[in-house]
Amino acid sequence: MTPTPPSATESLAVLYRDDRLVVVNKPSGLLVHRSIIDRHERRFVVQLLRRQLGRRVYPVHRLDKGASGALALALDQEAAANLAAQFARGEVGKKYLAIVRGWPAAAGIIDHALEAVADDLLGVRSGAAREASTAFRCLATVELAHRVDRYPTSRYALLELEPRTGRRHQLRRHLAHISHPIIGDSTYGKGRHNRLFLELFGSQRLLLACRQLLLRHPATQQPLAIDAPLAGCFGAVIERLGWTGQLPAAVPGDQPTP
Repeated sequence: MTPTPPSATESLAVLYRDDRLVVVNKPSGLLVHRSIIDRHERRFVVQLLRRQLGRRVYPVHRLDKGASGALALALDQEAAANLAAQFARGEVGKKYLAIVRGWPAAAGIIDHALEAVADDLLGVRSGAAREASTAFRCLATVELAHRVDRYPTSRYALLELEPRTGRRHQLRRHLAHISHPIIGDSTYGKGRHNRLFLELFGSQRLLLACRQLLLRHPATQQPLAIDAPLAGCFGAVIERLGWTGQLPAAVPGDQPTP
């Protein structure tokens, strides 16, 4: 299948923007920038946003292609260096939502070292495992009357995730490590559960979303709390499972506006 080229009218939802920083709500299925893994892809956040804003943009962190949610980009090199340093030092708070297989503990921390995921385009090679840590909190659970494994029913949970380090595919790999893979993950997940969510809810995406970024403005150093609404399909699954009332509230205080 030939990849779909970007439309001249395609645009991204802007959550925040000033003259130094822009935060968009990245949809699932869209790469941030080129990768050897998807060498034939022709649509990227950087390309679309450059066209949308009429100026150069600088990505400062990652969101997996299948994930959606808040993605920050700088609008000049100085802001890019400042923001990239905040992410590298672990000073940026990130909160995600994920739907996973099974019922994990009420809360916990996953400390499990991860090797680098190779990416020839970015010059990344596999190497020694580096420490990686993810905190999680279970927000809701459900048991569906559908047999997938050896049991007559199937259990799923809604988790809030806070990565404390920034390894590539960290959340997906950590949840798979504790045997609670994220639904829709074709690499680290379980195909039978992914197919059930497709059959029941029409969901073909990775059910992982960055709901919130907590960072300092690159020029003023004032704290910003930027929330991203759930994309349509993810939100629809949450609603169908009766979990809408279990979603975390926004961080107290004023939210920035575009």
